[in-house]
Amino acid sequence: MTGPQETAARPHDLVLFGATGFVGRLTAAYLARHAPAGCRWALAGRDRTKLARLREDLAAIDPACAELPLLRADVDDPGSLRALAAGTRVLATTVGPYLTYGDALVAACAEAGTDYADLTGEAEFVDRTYVRYDAAARASGARIVHACGFDCVPADLGAHFTVGRLPAGVPLRVDGFVRSNGTISGGTLASALTAVSRPLGLVRAARDRQRLEPRPADRTVRAPLGRPYRNGAVRAWGLPLPTLDPQVVARSAARLERYGPDFRYRHFAAVKWLPVAVGAVGAASAACTLAQVPPARRWLSGRLAPGTGPSAERRARSTFSLRFVGEGGGRRVLTEVSGGDPGYDETAKILAESALSLAFDDLPATSGQVTTAVAMGDALTGRLRRAGITFRVVAESRSRAERTAPVA
Repeated sequence: MTGPQETAARPHDLVLFGATGFVGRLTAAYLARHAPAGCRWALAGRDRTKLARLREDLAAIDPACAELPLLRADVDDPGSLRALAAGTRVLATTVGPYLTYGDALVAACAEAGTDYADLTGEAEFVDRTYVRYDAAARASGARIVHACGFDCVPADLGAHFTVGRLPAGVPLRVDGFVRSNGTISGGTLASALTAVSRPLGLVRAARDRQRLEPRPADRTVRAPLGRPYRNGAVRAWGLPLPTLDPQVVARSAARLERYGPDFRYRHFAAVKWLPVAVGAVGAASAACTLAQVPPARRWLSGRLAPGTGPSAERRARSTFSLRFVGEGGGRRVLTEVSGGDPGYDETAKILAESALSLAFDDLPATSGQVTTAVAMGDALTGRLRRAGITFRVVAESRSRAERTAPVA
């Protein structure tokens, strides 16, 4: 097992891989502004010329960035990835689709005892890497933390924040409702199309993980898809979202006893008007159907080129909010996680702060493939609050059952 003294002796605290991509550049710029003094970080990618140009841009933010190390690594060269992982304590990657490009880097980090963070929302990739590398990561001491962006930190840490405002040791029910006016990049579109075009692979990977992953012996954790319904607390229709977020929340709940003896989480898109909700379901169904046909999938993917994304002006107008309705033990709480542009500015911020938390915060002793709530929990929540992402309690009350109970 790789020990803390060995990893501390490595030349870098943090390496950003895929630094010249759209989200990679935003993450690098965030680190240039916010990495603490003395943080030994580096840029990595396959094109040294592009890395050098990025370094020049970062030097305009902080002149000290002119000395950032540039590390060449390629997903098609496993040896370069092993060298990259062995030289840093934390490795953050923006290189997707992760099903296509991510496996070898997870393997390298699990072997080297290097903490890993990415931006995947691809459930099949997450399940496959658990099956293949969780045991190796636990043996080496590596923390493999997927989905360290808008997928799935607001849901994971928001549910964790909500549970902390409810009574302990009782059954808990939490529903999350997400709103956003953000747009997507070429990389995000490619990842989404890759994921929905592999339904059989998704099912097989989930079954393989289910056979291997231990379950709580005396607690129940569920994340059902749910059904559309109107929620009065958020004043919107909730459309079930079959994303990675509820799976991540459930995995946090399975590892943390604070979620109670019987925990359920459901994840919804919040839509104000029913006709809009019906139209959204139809559009999503059509896109998923087209993604099954290779020519149609290539056509859809070509609508946005990899490495491109919304302008700074468009991102400045984008926001998100994720409201949670939590109930248990006679109490009801409405909480909210909110911020700016979800897919890019806030995602870059979340990934950077996740990597810095893994590198520098006093965290629970854990290893293997873990969620952000399990690996970083309140430490990362505190970082994100200081960075401008809001975690707040909107309202608290007694539950309906408690209000209507007869007085003794």
